[in-house]
Amino acid sequence: MTLEPTMQALAGLSGIAPRYDVVLSDIWGVVHNGVAAHQTAVDALVDYRRNGGRVVLISNAPRPHGPIIEMMDRLGVSREAYDDVVTSGDATRVVLERYRGQTVHYVGPPHDNDSLFEGLDITIGRAEDARAIVVTDLDTDHDTPDMYNDRITLWLSRNLPLIAANPDRVVEHGDQILYCGGALADLYEARGGMIVMVGKPYKPIYAEALRLAEKAAGHAVDRTRILAIGDSVRTDAIGAAGAGLDLLFITGSIHAAELDAFGNADPEAIRRLVEPSGANVVGFMPRLA
Repeated sequence: MTLEPTMQALAGLSGIAPRYDVVLSDIWGVVHNGVAAHQTAVDALVDYRRNGGRVVLISNAPRPHGPIIEMMDRLGVSREAYDDVVTSGDATRVVLERYRGQTVHYVGPPHDNDSLFEGLDITIGRAEDARAIVVTDLDTDHDTPDMYNDRITLWLSRNLPLIAANPDRVVEHGDQILYCGGALADLYEARGGMIVMVGKPYKPIYAEALRLAEKAAGHAVDRTRILAIGDSVRTDAIGAAGAGLDLLFITGSIHAAELDAFGNADPEAIRRLVEPSGANVVGFMPRLA
């Protein structure tokens, strides 16, 4: 990772926007916090598009993009802020095609279930009868991964693969930090289970995001002219590095406390946090603006 001289705390996206034709922005933690839109972020993306840029929102949400757009509508995220959306749920449905006509065991809140499996001819059943475990998130916001150890023992006894439709480990929700499906996948792998991680930081979701960006732009876009924006080292920073994209790092979400994001943020502390990812960080700010 390189921290350029210009990679000081940035006042806004507009300071570096002329260098990029396309923005690939994370959603949860950047555009909204699960409770309300971050209005400065929405305004920044709207302005960027009005000045000719193209925006694709790229999310580890474990549902197809349709319900995610509807959720953003409810939270106050203007559709003028983006050209298209791609989610981990979109990518997961491709993986699930191989389980047509079979049974899988589902872990996660009920509202994630319907749209993810719609039209795939997959039966949701007991782990004892399943060919795979599909995890969108933990069953409730109050759960922790270690609460699943007994269930994991059963899954391991049947040698079931675990498909993590949301590879995020934690997420900002209002003023809370909650565990996500990726944290359960980590525990399953640590205990010897086989996992399939879908979404960021893995390359297929970036390939789809780039395809949508070029479709919106109407022409091929050089990767040096594409900026990734995100708040997570394990997904956004590693994903940007793997895709060969510059990164604008948002410090005021899941890493806010450790970085003192809204106080006296130290660029050297940000360097130490993000450097192992290999991302080329061109700026940081607590909230996208």
